[in-house]
Amino acid sequence: MSETKTILGIDPGTIFTGYGVINIVNKTPEIENFGYLDLSKISDPYEKLKMIFHRTVQLIDEYKVSELAIEAPFFGKNVQSMLKLGRAQGVSIAAALSREVEVFEYSPRKIKMAITGNGNASKEQVAVFLKNILKFDEIPKKLDATDGLAVAVCHHYQSKVLTGGSYKSWKDFIKKNPDRVKKK
Repeated sequence: MSETKTILGIDPGTIFTGYGVINIVNKTPEIENFGYLDLSKISDPYEKLKMIFHRTVQLIDEYKVSELAIEAPFFGKNVQSMLKLGRAQGVSIAAALSREVEVFEYSPRKIKMAITGNGNASKEQVAVFLKNILKFDEIPKKLDATDGLAVAVCHHYQSKVLTGGSYKSWKDFIKKNPDRVKKK
């Protein structure tokens, strides 16, 4: 009997909100869908939030999502930008909670570290790693889509580490996680 769950990853934003949906089948991530919500032409900030909420609910319902992973707030110099981002995160989280979906937050650095092994990796580097991990054909022009996917994959990796037991060494980790090692 195969164990399956579906994770929705969200990279919230008020101009572009990226999302990625993955299925975990027998502990292996498989891409279901990814993309972004383009809010750039909407001037009313409340209409943007409404669109983020509705799209998140739509994705949860369509793919029967069991867990939502979202990029956590980061601290920047522009307070107004941080407030807008916090609102976008909040409505995504509220959408998940309205559907009884469990929510997990990850910092941008943790997400990059989980995907590339480098917490300072660029969006382009994250996209290339994801293309290799999930075997999709083309990297999208808007990397917000792969950012959403990265959040979902990061959550899968974190769940695996948390539920995978303890490891005596790197050799033991590799032995128990052969799908996480790229062979040349």
